Amino acid sequence: MEIISGVERRRQWRVADKLRIVAEAERPGACFVEVARRHEVSRSVLWAWRKQARQGVLVAEPVPMFMPVQVAEDLPAPAPRAEAAPAASPRIEIALPDGTVIRVDEGISAAALRRVMAALRG
Repeated sequence: MEIISGVERRRQWRVADKLRIVAEAERPGACFVEVARRHEVSRSVLWAWRKQARQGVLVAEPVPMFMPVQVAEDLPAPAPRAEAAPAASPRIEIALPDGTVIRVDEGISAAALRRVMAALRG
């Protein structure tokens, strides 16, 4: 009798190991069940890996590559950049029924705006 105490965890397989086991199972004359048993993998898991490999989902991880780097001694000074034009301040536009448009800057005081409105009303 086998007593298992504690929580059993699933094994985490690397993609390269999965591909190696799938390739072994697909060799001519290989017994699928024996390959699964030898690697202590259930048949359904091995079958899923095989399906993923055929669909292109299970692919080998890319090997990191290094590129040669050249360090420059003196770099030219960066060209000066043109200053951005200041954004136009927001305005309030008042369109009257006769087609007259009055534009008032954002900084106008409430008192000055009241005087303009009073003058327009007549």
